[in-house]
Formats: sequence, C-alpha cells, structure tokens
Amino acid sequence: MSLTSAYQHKLAEKLTILNDRGQGVLIRMYNIKKTCSDSKSKPPFLLEKSMESSLKYINKKFPNIDVRNSTQQLGPVHREKAEIIRFLTNYYQSFVDVMEFRDHVYELLNTIDACQCHFDISLNFDFTRSYLDLIVTYTSVILLLSRIEDRRVLIGVYNCAHEMMHGHTDSSFARLGQMILEYDHPLKKLTEEFGPHTKAVSGALLSLYFLFFRRTQGADQWRNAQLLSLISTPPAMINPTNSDTMACEYLSVEVMERWIIIGFLLCHGCLNSNGQCQKLWKLCLQGSLYITLIREDVLQVHKVTEDLFSSLKGYGKRVADIKESKDHVIANSGQFHCQRRQFLRMAVKELVTVLTDEPGLLGPKVLYAFMALSFIRDEVTWLVRHTENVTKTKTPEDYVDSSIAELLFLLEEIRALVRRHVKVIQQYHIQYLARFDALVLSDTIQLLS
Repeated sequence: MSLTSAYQHKLAEKLTILNDRGQGVLIRMYNIKKTCSDSKSKPPFLLEKSMESSLKYINKKFPNIDVRNSTQQLGPVHREKAEIIRFLTNYYQSFVDVMEFRDHVYELLNTIDACQCHFDISLNFDFTRSYLDLIVTYTSVILLLSRIEDRRVLIGVYNCAHEMMHGHTDSSFARLGQMILEYDHPLKKLTEEFGPHTKAVSGALLSLYFLFFRRTQGADQWRNAQLLSLISTPPAMINPTNSDTMACEYLSVEVMERWIIIGFLLCHGCLNSNGQCQKLWKLCLQGSLYITLIREDVLQVHKVTEDLFSSLKGYGKRVADIKESKDHVIANSGQFHCQRRQFLRMAVKELVTVLTDEPGLLGPKVLYAFMALSFIRDEVTWLVRHTENVTKTKTPEDYVDSSIAELLFLLEEIRALVRRHVKVIQQYHIQYLARFDALVLSDTIQLLS
C-alpha cells in the first residue's frame, strides 16, 4: 500500500470514526435486547392480549406484510398506530443505523482490500488494531441483533403503523427487512461476506503470532524469566527498558482473543491451508471458554465454532481440534490462571516496594508498571468472565480466588505510584528524547543518505 493511497482514502480516520460509531450502535442493540427480554420493560403493546393475533400475523408474514388487504388481522395496530409510532421510533431508527453501519463497514473493507493494505501489529500498531477492532465490533453488532427475539415484530409493527398513518411504507423498510432475514443465521452469512477479506484479516492476525504465544506463557515461564523483577540484575537496574513493540507489551490478552476467535471464525478458509494460522487458532481456543461481546453478553467459543464448522465440508479435523481444545481448557485453564495470579501477587508486591523506595526508577522502568497493570487486568477479567459463566466443572475452586482483593489493591498501588510521580516519568523521557533518541535518529538519517 502506498502512503498516497492511505492518505487519499483517509483509511485511518474512517476506521477511527466507524469504531466509535460501532460502539454506539452495539450499546443500543444491547439495550434493546435487554429491554425486550424483560416483561417489566418490554414495549407495553407487545404484552397486550388484543395485539396477540396481529403480532403473530406480522411475525409470520415479515417482511411481506400487506397492510391494505389485512385490515382484519391488523385492526388493533390501526387503533394504536400513533402510540406505536411514538414508542417505537427510536427502536426502528436503531435498526436502520445497524444497516447503515453495515454499509459503511463493507465499503471501507473493500477500499482497504483494493489498496492492498499491509497489517502488522508491531509495525503499524494503531492501524492494525483499529482494523481488527472494527471486524470484532461489527460482528458483535450482528450477533446481538440476531439475539433480539422480537426484532421482526418491532420493525414490522412500526412499518405497519407508519403505512397506516402516511399511506406508504418507510423508505428503509425493504432493505432493513431483507437484512433481518439474511442474519437469521448470522455466522453463516458473515462468513460468506468476509470470504473476500480473508487475506487481509489472516495477515493481520498472523502478526499477533509471536506476541500471543509470549503473552500466554505460564507462571513457571514467567518465574524463570524473572518477569517484572527490577532486582534480578542489579547492574541493569537503571538501564531504560526498551521494546520494539512497546504498545504490544501491555495489549490486553482478552482483546487479542476476541480478534483471533472472531477473525478465524469469519475467515476460516486459511485454517486448512496455513499451519501458522492453525497453531495460533488452537492456542487461542485453549485459553478461554468465553469471550465478551459487550458487558455480560458473551460468545461461547467452542460451541459456536463447532456448530459452524460441523456444517462445512472438509472441516472434520478442525472440529476434532475444537473438541480437544475445549477438553484442555476445562481440565487445565483454571489452575493455569490460578498459578499466574499467585505469581503476580508476589512479583507486583516486590515491584511496588522497590518503586515506592526509589520512585526515580519509574523513569527508565515505567514499562514494567504498565505491564504489571496489564497482566493483573488480564487475570482479573478472565476470572470474572469465567466465574459468571462456568456452571459445570469438577474443580469449582479454580474459579474462586479469596485473594483477588490483594491483586486489585496492588493494581491500585501501581496506578497511584504512576500518577504521583508522573513528572518524574515526563522529565526522564523528555531528556531521553533529546539526548539519546535525537542522536540515534541523526545517525540513522546519515546512514540512509
């Protein structure tokens, strides 16, 4: 991809805008699902006995509802049309926004493919992250849409009331009705749509390969590497901590899991043809039973993936991989994460003690503080996600941690240290830029010329 085409199409700007917009649409789908699943907050006319036959008729005929020749079936809707319009306008417009969001997402994905963009998390971090985030956000929106049981009724009733009041259907209804039908089986439709984007998506995911393997190491490997220890090598204590992939060092593992699970779910073709894709996918399947879509709404990783792959020809080995991975998670992941939390309690306690005594070390070693915050966050969110959703297990004690408060306390202590000594960190890095980075940049430019 040339820089000219990237600037000309404003790809980074569009990714940023669509990700923000997607989060708003996702929250609205969540709120509609939540509202309609509770009889206390459900739109009142959905519960009225007089409306029951009309709602059944609309649901059965959706989206081809003949309002003019169905006066008998739609009489109750006609009587309450003004109230229905008033009550359902926001619901209906939210569904229209999903449709428009989908249009803009596919327009941008097609433009990115046409520009032959190269995604690499260690090379263009923000661009790659925004691209993968958009795919996950869009998929989450569609999955949540398909989980709203009353979606046909809400859209159909609104359109009937609109036609009764204005003499014509809403301008968006035809396309919206078709979209609702297409996503009755959301993953099947999504995999068809994402087929052309497999190369770009798999390339972005493969750039996570070594990073994800490193970030999912066990407590023994962390202990052998003296992770987060400032006193393991005293002569190097004041040396600045460098990384070629700085932002990647504290990237959330949960975020990466969402990218990998959903990315390979949509672009599964590469799993049969690329060994690295298979290894990355299998490792990710061995990490979690659930990934979060939004708030308490989750995706049951192995069940959803197995259901999809079982319906595809030539995926017998992948289905076997899924079953094997699920057994591995159930048998090992609880203890695996328990040991990681035990290690973090000791390692971060030592880190807090050293940084409290010598806050000047926050200058060269601030990356350690950010990594500690990231690792604690990963372990806490994993435990919460699985404690809330795991129902049957032979070792329930692996999903209960009586010492989690200590880990949260250490997290708050690290945050407080960074905030209290932020001027130390700023001053150190300003001087570092001027006295080290500037000299290295000058040498690099001379070598290029």
